[in-house]
Amino acid sequence: MARGAIFTPILSRFFRATGITNLSQFTVMRNILNHPWIRNHFPRWKLALMGGAPILGVVTAIAVTPEPALPPEVVSDVVEALNIAVGAPLDQGGDLYLHEARINRGDTFGAVLARLHIEDEDARRYLLFAPETQVLHRQLVPGRVVSARVTGSGLLLDLHFPMNGGNTATIIERLSQGQFVTREQAMRYESQPVMKTGEIRYSLFGAADSAGIPDGIAVQMAEIFSGVIDFHRDLRKGDRFTLVYDIQRYPGQIVPRADRILSAEFVNDGRTYQAFYHEENGKSNYYNAEGKSLKRAFLRSPLAFSRVTSGFSQRLHPIFKTWRAHKGVDYGAPVGTPVRATGNGVVQFVGPSGGYGNFVLLSHTGNHQTAYAHLSRFAQGLKKGDQVSQGDTIAYTGNTGWSTGPHLHYEFRINGVQVDPMRQSIPEAPPLSAAQLASFRQQTQTQLALLQLLRDTPATRFE
Repeated sequence: MARGAIFTPILSRFFRATGITNLSQFTVMRNILNHPWIRNHFPRWKLALMGGAPILGVVTAIAVTPEPALPPEVVSDVVEALNIAVGAPLDQGGDLYLHEARINRGDTFGAVLARLHIEDEDARRYLLFAPETQVLHRQLVPGRVVSARVTGSGLLLDLHFPMNGGNTATIIERLSQGQFVTREQAMRYESQPVMKTGEIRYSLFGAADSAGIPDGIAVQMAEIFSGVIDFHRDLRKGDRFTLVYDIQRYPGQIVPRADRILSAEFVNDGRTYQAFYHEENGKSNYYNAEGKSLKRAFLRSPLAFSRVTSGFSQRLHPIFKTWRAHKGVDYGAPVGTPVRATGNGVVQFVGPSGGYGNFVLLSHTGNHQTAYAHLSRFAQGLKKGDQVSQGDTIAYTGNTGWSTGPHLHYEFRINGVQVDPMRQSIPEAPPLSAAQLASFRQQTQTQLALLQLLRDTPATRFE
C-alpha cells in the first residue's frame, strides 16, 4: 500500500479529534508548536496537551469568515397624546388647623395668642380686652397647654383654655354673625392606650424615667407584681418589662396624672410574669393569663416601694454594739411616710413599747401577726380592736425607741414567732370562677396580643 494511503486516514482522524478542518490550519499549528521560544519554555508533554482545542480555537477563530454587516437600525420618535384623569384636590376640611401653645414663664396673653397663629384682629381684641376673658390673663400657669382652631388665614373659630384645678376649661367660640361667646364647661377626657417597654439597668424608677413612664404607673406596676416579685431584693440587671396603660387627653394634650395599667409583663431573673386588669360586677383585680389572682393575703412591703436598709439576719446592733438577731426588715424613709397595713386584720396593740418606740401590732387570720415600730405617730383615731383593711394607713414612719435614724421596723410573725417576711409563701386570693373566666379570656385577648408584640420591641434602657 502506498505511504500516502496509510497516512491519509490517520491524519483525517487527528483532524476530527482536534477540530482541524483543513491542512492549512494544521500547518499553522505545527509552525506555532515548533517555534524556538515555545520549545524552550514548555516541555514536550505540555506541548502535547496544548496541541488541542484551546490553541486551535484561536486559530479557528482567525479563520472564520466574517458575517455581512447588518443594515443600520432606523429609529423614529413617536409622540402620542395620553388622556390622564386629574383627580379632585383632597378635602382639607375648610383649611382648618389645630394649634397648641405651652405657656412659658413670663408669658403675656398676647404672646400666647401669637404662638396660636391667631391673626384675627376682632378675635384678638375680644380675647385681650373683653371683661369675660380677663380671668384667663390671671391663669397663665407655666406648662399649661392652650389650643385653638384657626383657618389658614388666621381666623379664630374656637379656643380651649384649661382652668386651675384641671376639671374645667374656658371655651371661646366664634358665632356665625362674627360675634364671640365665652363659656366654661367640664373637661371631657378621652382615654388612649399607651404601650411602653423598658429594661432595668440600675433601678426600676430609672428604667421608667428612661422609657417616659410616669412615676404613678411605675408604682402601680410594683404594686401589681408585689405578690410575686420583691422589688427591694429581686430586681436584676437585664430584667425587662412591658406595659399597656391608659392616658387621658384633652383635646390633644395629656392630663398629668397616673392612670390604670391595662396589662403588664415583667421578666425577672428569667421568669416571666403577666398581669391583666379585669372588672366585673363593680369589682376589679389583676390576674395572670390563667385567671389566677395576683393579689396576696399580705403585701410584701408596708411602704409604697421604699429602700431596704437592713434585712432579716444577725447584725451588729447600732446602739448596744453587740451582735443580735434582727428579726424584721428595716425600711429607710423620711419621717412622716405613711405606713400601710399589709393585710386585713384587727389592731391588737397601739402605743409606746420600749425599744420599739411607738408601736402597732395587728392580728390576722391563720395565727399571723404583723408589727410596725419606731413610728412618729398613729393614724387619727386608731385604737385597739379596730378592724383595718389591707393598704389602710395605720401610722407614719419616725425615729422613736432604739433607733439611730428615721425608718420603719417591720415584723411578720406566725404563732408569735418572727419569721422572714420576704421568704414566706403568702396565700393567694381566690381565682376567677368558671363563669368569670370565660369573660376574662374574651376581654384579655387583645391585651395578650399587644404584650406578645411588645416582647420583640427593642427596650428603652436606663444608663
